[in-house]
Amino acid sequence: MTPSDSRPLQLRCGGRVLDLSQPRVMAVINVTPDSFSDGGRLYREGRVDLDTVLREVECAIDDGAALIDIGGESTRPGAVAVSEGEEADRVLPVVEAISRRFDTIISVDSSNARVMREAAALGAGLLNDVRSFRRDSALQAAADAGLPVCVMHMSDEPDRMQLSPQYSDIVTEVRNFLCGRIAACRAVGIASDQIVIDPGFGFGKTLEHNLALFRALPDYVAMHYPVLVGVSRKTMIGDITARPVNERLAGSITLAAVAAQSGAHIIRAHDVRETVDALAVVGALAAEESNHGKRSSDSDSIED
Repeated sequence: MTPSDSRPLQLRCGGRVLDLSQPRVMAVINVTPDSFSDGGRLYREGRVDLDTVLREVECAIDDGAALIDIGGESTRPGAVAVSEGEEADRVLPVVEAISRRFDTIISVDSSNARVMREAAALGAGLLNDVRSFRRDSALQAAADAGLPVCVMHMSDEPDRMQLSPQYSDIVTEVRNFLCGRIAACRAVGIASDQIVIDPGFGFGKTLEHNLALFRALPDYVAMHYPVLVGVSRKTMIGDITARPVNERLAGSITLAAVAAQSGAHIIRAHDVRETVDALAVVGALAAEESNHGKRSSDSDSIED
């Protein structure tokens, strides 16, 4: 059920290819009035401010984002679902405008089949679903779109997921869930090398659950699917540092670096420039370690 280890790690995102030989940053652009960190920031007079969104996207690309993730429904703990029509009205004009103006990969953070289909037709390059394509027609819509998909573990729905999350073995249960969703994707014709997995940090998990998943990241990487990690500004950082949402940059960067060192391929982040810099440092250290190992091996060969 895993893709071949010999195949280059990349995603075919519509007309673009995303190289994942190094960790990449996915910029968060929430076109919602109520997201936990930046809800309403891209709104004016009750509507999405498209000019502000495009400026935000331009800054994210300039800062090094490889993907732009557009979300039109808040999935913060306690959030109430929006209608399919309202989500489409928020997301689709943004996807169309970004696709026309920028040469970048657009990820659409949605659980709705209509939004997936229409966003794909407008230029989206990846479908990122916190509900793991379990809503009506979502899985078939993803297959029809022919785009990479990201399947994520979430316990229950956003309005209930943090009430009392319980697991007997969080690492195994999340892995089994992801394996099940991978199988469902394969069953409708989605290629194994077009599937990304996300353990779902903060989605129906306590701090202890999140920390256990973080320690287990190498195990998820060993499944041989690209791993997406989204922890930017999340409650787990607040629980550890006692900092409010707008003061969680240091914690977010630290976890991004740890995730990259553990083998994660995509880091979903609000603070793009700082996250890109952190990943560059991690990459430099990894390259030096690899070169050191090669030098040591060459030296041993000469001595032999």
